[in-house]
Amino acid sequence: MRTHYPRTPHLPWSPGATSDDVRTTGPGMLAGFAGREVVVTEKLDGENTTLYTDGLHARSLDSGHHPSRAWVKGLQSRIGPGIPAGWRVCGENVFARHSLAYEELDAWFYGFSVWDGDHCLDWDRTELFLRGLGVPGPRVLWRGVFDERALRRLRLDTARQEGYVVRTAAGFDRADFGRCVAKWVRGGHVQTDTHWMYAQVVPNGLGPTAALWDARSGADPDAAGLLRAVGAGLGVGTATATGAAVEAAGVEELVAEVADRIDGLSVRRSGEERLAGILAAALHGVPRSVLASRLAAGPLGMATARRVADLVGLYPALRRPFPYPDAERRAGLVRMAEAADLGVLHALAGALPGAGGGGERGDGAGERVEHAEHVECVEWSALHAEEAGLLGPAPLESLRDGLREALAGAGIGDGGDAGDGGTGGDAADRCWAEARHAYGQGKLTGAEEAVAATWRWRDGASFPRLVQLCGPSGSGKSTYARSLPGVEAYISLDDLRGARGSRADQRDNADVLREGLDRLDSALAAAARRGGTVVWDATSLTARQRGPAGAVARRRDALVTHAVLLVEEAELMRRNSTRTHPVPEQVLSSQLRRFAPPYPGEAHRTWYIGAGGTVEDTAGTIGAATRTVPGTATRTTTREEG
Repeated sequence: MRTHYPRTPHLPWSPGATSDDVRTTGPGMLAGFAGREVVVTEKLDGENTTLYTDGLHARSLDSGHHPSRAWVKGLQSRIGPGIPAGWRVCGENVFARHSLAYEELDAWFYGFSVWDGDHCLDWDRTELFLRGLGVPGPRVLWRGVFDERALRRLRLDTARQEGYVVRTAAGFDRADFGRCVAKWVRGGHVQTDTHWMYAQVVPNGLGPTAALWDARSGADPDAAGLLRAVGAGLGVGTATATGAAVEAAGVEELVAEVADRIDGLSVRRSGEERLAGILAAALHGVPRSVLASRLAAGPLGMATARRVADLVGLYPALRRPFPYPDAERRAGLVRMAEAADLGVLHALAGALPGAGGGGERGDGAGERVEHAEHVECVEWSALHAEEAGLLGPAPLESLRDGLREALAGAGIGDGGDAGDGGTGGDAADRCWAEARHAYGQGKLTGAEEAVAATWRWRDGASFPRLVQLCGPSGSGKSTYARSLPGVEAYISLDDLRGARGSRADQRDNADVLREGLDRLDSALAAAARRGGTVVWDATSLTARQRGPAGAVARRRDALVTHAVLLVEEAELMRRNSTRTHPVPEQVLSSQLRRFAPPYPGEAHRTWYIGAGGTVEDTAGTIGAATRTVPGTATRTTTREEG
C-alpha cells in the first residue's frame, strides 16, 4: 500500500507561505505543540520521497522517471530489505540542485520521519532506525519544550538554508499530523526561472562524510574516501590523506572482501555494524588504543569508534588455536559478544591476512599455509558461535530484555545515566553482569532462569562499588572522578606518592601500590555496609596493572566499573604541557605505547569518557533506550550492544 505524504502547514511567522499553502493560523492552531517537547530540524531543498521495502515514490504516488531519482532508486534497492513490511521512510531526495546549491551533503537522501502504518515513530527511534539503515537525518537546530519566542529567534542563513521543520519529539498518528508538524520557509524560496524538473540536472555536492554513509547504506565501500573521512593521520600502511597509496597497499581489496562477507551473513546487519567492520578492515594495522581515541574525536563518535577498535583488537584471537578445552569456548565467545558483533568479527578474521597487528600479505608457500591454518581456526570458531546462538546481531538482547523487564517489575530500574550514582541502576547492572557470566558458563539459558539466579544482587545497598579509572596521564581521570556523586573514598597513587615527598618519584612504587591496595580493601569493606562507591585513581594502562585492584574488588564482592578515558595523543600532549605536575614527554609517550584499554566484560560494566569529560558510550549496562532493529518489529533494547 502506497501512502501520500501529508502537506505540512506553515507556522504563522513563516515568510515563505503562499496563498495556496496550509497555515497554522487561527485559534488553537499551535495547541498541539503547547507544553510538549519538540525537535526543530533543518528543512532541505529537495524532492519529498517515500521509501518502502519494495519500492518508492515522490510526493505524487504515480511519479515517473526522472534522472534525479535514479540514485535514490539504487539506495532503496540496498536498504529496502531493512524496512519492515507496512513501514515507510519519508525524506528528502537532494540529488538534484533546486534553488539552493549544497556542497557538503552527508548523502543525497535525508530521512525525516519513519512510519509504522499510520503511526509516525518518535524522534529518538526515528534517528536510531535511520542510522541502522544507513540514512542520515537532517541537522537538529533546537530541541526542548515548545517555546514560540525561542523559535521566532532562530536565525538561518537563507542563502544556504531553506527553512526549518518543527515536530513533536513524541510519536503521533497520521490524523494528528497537522497538530504535530509545522514548517518555516524563507521568503521567495523558489528563485529559479525554470522548474528544476525541466532544467538540466546538476548534482549537489557531497562532503567527506558521504563515504561513511555510503558504507552504512550497503554501497560498495570507497576505502580511500573512508580514510579521508575519519582523518589521515592514523598511520595505516602508506595511506595518505589523498588515498593515493590505498590500492597499492591492498586495502581496497581487503575492504571489499570484508564488506562482501558481512553482506553475506544470514541476518542483515545494521548500517553501523557494517561500517565498523569495513573500517576495521581498512585500519587493521593501527594500534587499538590509537584507533579508539582518534576515531572518537572525529565524525564517528565514541560508540562506533570503540567498536572499530575492539574489532581490530579481537580478530587475531579467532585466528589462533583455542588454548583451552572446547567446553570453555562458549564462555569466551559470550565475552567477545559483549564487545563486538561476532558475525562481523568472524567475517573480518576470515578475510584479513597474517595473524593481525599490522601483518602484511605474503606470497610464499609457508605464508599461504599459515593463512590457511588461520582460516581453519576462524571457521571452527564460527561453528562454535553458531551452535551457541551467538552469530546473529545482538545475540544477548532477548536475555537482557527479559531480565530488565522482570527487574523493573520488582521496582529495580535502570537508575538513569552512567555515573549518576543511582542504586537501582547499580543493582540492575550487577544482576545483568552476573547473568551474562552464568549464561556464558551454560548455567542458564533464558531470562526466566536469569531472574531466579540474580536475586542476591537486587539490593543495591548489599555490595560496594569500585570505579577504576583507566587512561594515560592528562586524560582527565581525576577531574572526571571528582565529579562523581556519592564517592566515599578516593584513592590516588599520585597522592600517595606526593605524601611521601614527590608525585613524580617512582622509586617506591611497590610500597605505594601496597599501601593503596590496603586502603582500597578497607574502603570497600566500609562501603559494603552502605553500598557506597570507592574510586581507584591510577593509570591502569594494561590488564596486568588493573589486576591487583580488581582482585581486591572481587574479594569484597564489589560492582566494578572501568571508566576508560579515550583522548587522542595531540590533546594529551597539549594538556600535559599546561598541568601543574606534568609528566616528562617521553613518559607520556611510553604510556601511550603501552595503553591497552579494557574490553567490555573485563569488569561488570564499562564507561567510555571522551575529551569533553562526559560518558559518551557504555558497555555492560542494562539501561534501556528505544531502538528499532532494521528488518524487525519495533522493540525496546539498550543503547549499546553488550
